[in-house]
Parts: sequence; structure tokens; C-alpha cells
Amino acid sequence: MPSTTMQEPSFTFGIEEEYHLVDRITRDLTPAPPELMDACLARLGGQVSPEFLKSQIEIGTPACRTFREARRHLAALRGTIGEIATGFGCAPIAASTHPFAHHLDQKTTERERYQNLAQEMQGVGRRLMVCGMHVHVAIEDYELRIDLMNQVRYFLPHLLALSASSPFWQGQDTGLKSYRLTVMQALPRTGMPGRFSGRAEYERTVDVLVKAGVIEDATKIWWDLRPSHRFPTLEERITDVCTRLDDALSVAALYVCICRMLYRQRRGNLTWRAYPVFLLNENRWRAQRYGVQGTLFDLGKGTLAPFTDLLGEILTLIAEDAAALGCEAEVAHASEIAAEGTSADRQVATYERLRASGASDEEALKGVVDMLIHETLAGTRVPPPLQGPPAGMS
Repeated sequence: MPSTTMQEPSFTFGIEEEYHLVDRITRDLTPAPPELMDACLARLGGQVSPEFLKSQIEIGTPACRTFREARRHLAALRGTIGEIATGFGCAPIAASTHPFAHHLDQKTTERERYQNLAQEMQGVGRRLMVCGMHVHVAIEDYELRIDLMNQVRYFLPHLLALSASSPFWQGQDTGLKSYRLTVMQALPRTGMPGRFSGRAEYERTVDVLVKAGVIEDATKIWWDLRPSHRFPTLEERITDVCTRLDDALSVAALYVCICRMLYRQRRGNLTWRAYPVFLLNENRWRAQRYGVQGTLFDLGKGTLAPFTDLLGEILTLIAEDAAALGCEAEVAHASEIAAEGTSADRQVATYERLRASGASDEEALKGVVDMLIHETLAGTRVPPPLQGPPAGMS
């Protein structure tokens, strides 16, 4: 596609987050009472909705032009849900897995879409006790959207590493920073997308399943990155939900800047080198396993490099774009995440500290939940108080 025929994207963006709801006494997952959802809908309207499990809730910002605007929306959404949930004895946590809840104890939301999904997926669906963060970037030209999807794939493991928040699964430290992806990849139509020559090939591919009646439309494609079926956006879906508000905004800003950087290069008739999905998936696994503390492949050199070094190179690449979008502070915060660790690192550290101080395994896991409640609502202006001291710390 000649660069002269491309429609310049607006690069507006929206952020979707999914939260678990926990009981403030037991710290276990708890289904949202209908009255809680009614109150959230009354206050937040279409920016909040139920999710697959009754113990989950999803929010979405409006389309934003600046990250100051996005921060205001996210803080209000987290804070309002936290405020309402407190009245029902529960709290939201922005973590992709719950530290100790069991999937067989969870109930599916009574909506036709979710009930049909549960019926179709059977045992795989019953394990979907996971939450994520999705970021939409408006790229109005469809052909350009597919072109950028091919290129953005390279950077998905880097975004995953910065967002990791799911080290525990059903009371066990999995040794992974993002166990959520292990659960998700058991579903069909997930994982790293392949490369498409353009819109026509993408639509022909999807139509094979639609015409066979396997899926109704492309909303049932759950790749790490996809053209949105509902909006003229490129939707990033690989990331865990970030516990800290600042981390969520940083990861989202990186993604928007990467899209703009690749468009800027494409306008100059340059394109990011395409690598086999086999190699992209190797980096995906390494990000899932080791997070920001590990190494990823520099595929251009064919060598492993510390994540922090690769992040530094990305920040240099997108410096012009961060300045143009006014999100230098959010982008710079990625270096702090890499240096200090992600939610996954803090969860494990909290668990180990509590165990070392004499807390039981159960108390330590509850202490992780307390940490998640506190961090999820920090900076929202309405952080509800804990019921008492963190588990194992009395």
C-alpha cells in the first residue's frame, strides 16, 4: 500500500479492564449481588458491565485523546466500583488471577452469550477465572490496521512482561509471572496472530469459520492482538490487568506510541521486519515465565538480552511519539516498572515476607489479596479502608 494513500490515524484510544470481586472478610472471590451491578450501572452507565463469571466486573473508558483524560476516567471507574463494592462487603482487585480461589467454586454470569460460551468450552471454560486489560487504538484505515497488526506483534511480549499480575493459581505459586496466558491458550482462536497480506485475506480467513457456523462474528477471535469487530481500532489483548493505575497507563501509553512509531516509519516507506510466529512465541513464553526480571530475544541479533536493555531501545524508538502524544511521563514510568518489578513480583514478595514472619500459608495468601485491594484503589481518591490489619500481620 503506497504511503501516499494511507489515511492518517487519529490515535485516539480506550482502555478496558477486568476486575475480580473479593469478599472483604474471607478475601475469597464473591459473586456480585444484582444490586451491586445495578448501582454500578446507575453511576457509570455503559462504562461498566458484567463479565463471564459472576465474580468479575469489566470497565471501559470512553475514547480518549490524552493520557490525562484516560487517568481521570480510570481513577473514577476504579474508585466508584470500590466505593459501591464496600457497601456490599466486597472490593475489586486488578489482578489477572486470584491468589487462592478455586475455579470449580465459580458461577457463570446468566447472560446468553456467557452461558453459550460455557456450554461450548466445557471444562476449558470452567477454568476462565482470569482477568485482562485490553487497549484499543483508533486506526481508521482498515488496510493500515492489518499492516500495523503484522508489525506490532513483535512488541507484544514486551508489553506482557510489564503488565504481569498472575503468579498464583488456586493457592500455588506457579513460578510464572503471567499464569493467565496458560489458562487462555487452552481456548481456541487465542495466542499470537499470524501474518496477513491485507484486509481481504483477513476477512476471508474469518469468513471460513463464520460461514461454517463455528462463530457468529470476529468477536469470538481472542488473539493477543486483533482488529476490533465493533470499532475501527487495533485491539491489544495480551496484557494482564495492571494492579497499579500508573502501571496500566504506562503500558497503554507504550502501546499507543508503538503504533504511532510504526505508522511514522511506514509513512517513510519503512516497515518492521517480519519474524516467524515460532520466534515471536518464544519471546511470548519468556515474558510469561520471567517477566521484567528475565531476558528476551533481540530477534534482529538472534541473541538474548536483558529485558531492561530492550525496553531502553523501545523507549528511544518511541521518544518522538511520546512527545507528540504528550505521554512522556507515562512512557518513562515503564523503566520504573522494570526496575522495581510488576504486580506479580510484589505479590510473590508479599507472600514470602508474610510466611517468613510466621504467617500460615492461608494467612499469607490473604495478605496478598489485601495488598491487591490497596494497590487497585490507590490514587482513586476513594480507597475504602481494610477491615483490619493485613492477614498475618496482626
